Amino acid sequence: MKGAEPTPVDETDEPQNGIADSDSAASPRADLHDAIGWIILGVAVAVASLQMDRLQDRHINPFTIPGLVPGLLGAGMVVMGIILGLRSWMRGGHRQAIVRATANQRERRKRALLSVILCCGYSVVLIGHGLPFWVASSIYVTCSILVFNRISADPVKRRLSLLAVAKALLIGVLSSVVVWLVFERIFLVRLP
Repeated sequence: MKGAEPTPVDETDEPQNGIADSDSAASPRADLHDAIGWIILGVAVAVASLQMDRLQDRHINPFTIPGLVPGLLGAGMVVMGIILGLRSWMRGGHRQAIVRATANQRERRKRALLSVILCCGYSVVLIGHGLPFWVASSIYVTCSILVFNRISADPVKRRLSLLAVAKALLIGVLSSVVVWLVFERIFLVRLP
């Protein structure tokens, strides 16, 4: 209508990325839980890095000690977790009721848990037990691609064909060899 003013829009309800998705913005309560998880993980990483050998008997420069970067990353996770927790607390995350997860949120959690299981299997079972790094990494990447394709919402991706297996294997081997070469030849870091 001519002369009618547009309805004001509450900008707090607008998603940050421009996509109107009810699950796109995490609730303050979810942020509070995530903050606690990041703080715990950061403390664990920092403590583990402090327990690493300092190589003082070899007169190693303190800025090149093995635990320096993981320690800094752990401290960074703690700081960011505290910031996230404070922001969530100020937004009332500690007072919000627990809301049942939507189907989309349950699917995301299932994928995250599956990713953690695959990563733990890679780091605990495959790495450091005699397999060369590139072989272990090839197995991990190939299996990850196949597993996540298998639980995809797209029926075409769910099909396990010879072409899909060959493609996953090619990606797994190539990515692992490239990572191995970069670390061994450029960064001069021996991988297990």
